[in-house]
Amino acid sequence: MKHESFNESSEMYLKTISELAEDNDLVPISALAERLGVSTVSATEMVHRLREQGLLDHRPYKGVTLTDDGDRRACRVIRRHRLWECFLADHLHLPWQQVHDFACQLEHATADEVTEALAVFLGNPQTCPHGNPIPDADWVVPISTDQPLNEWEPGDRGTITRIHPESVLLLDYLAARHIQPGQPVAFTEVAPFNGPLMMQIGGQIHALGREIAAHIYGIRVNE
Repeated sequence: MKHESFNESSEMYLKTISELAEDNDLVPISALAERLGVSTVSATEMVHRLREQGLLDHRPYKGVTLTDDGDRRACRVIRRHRLWECFLADHLHLPWQQVHDFACQLEHATADEVTEALAVFLGNPQTCPHGNPIPDADWVVPISTDQPLNEWEPGDRGTITRIHPESVLLLDYLAARHIQPGQPVAFTEVAPFNGPLMMQIGGQIHALGREIAAHIYGIRVNE
């Protein structure tokens, strides 16, 4: 199934807006451009195109948010992406940190029929290898109750649930340090002078910068 370049590009924009949005907040165009590695001018041009198609709303100088139609389309791409991640990790046994990049390429060349066949083949997994929920066949995303580690307090402990949003650089960094979902985590202290967050993860002490910690989610199980 051939996809035109504009369709692939528009899918990337919709998916990225969905990933960057927190609690339905507006996503600044500058943040969208930085995440996609394009100029702010290019991002603004695509935002105007998607707004004309009814896929997003744009508030000048504030940011963008997906419409219901835009959100559904974003969920379709995210479903394809995360199912491919499961296949690549579980059946082709590719490294955990590499499957995100490969899935980014496959997500744009997969028909809905193939997506659903893949879901059945995989046994309809609920999460991707990085712990993120997979939208269901109606493109509904389960609600997560976890929180990023940068919002935890010293003394909190629990379990890492997911890495979000994913990037090749981030996943390589975490893989090199054996930090991934399912591991126990305990927030021991904040280093002096507003330094890094000291976390015990899988029995090892890690000094996590606040930006890194913002991408690692977990569920607290404090007594």
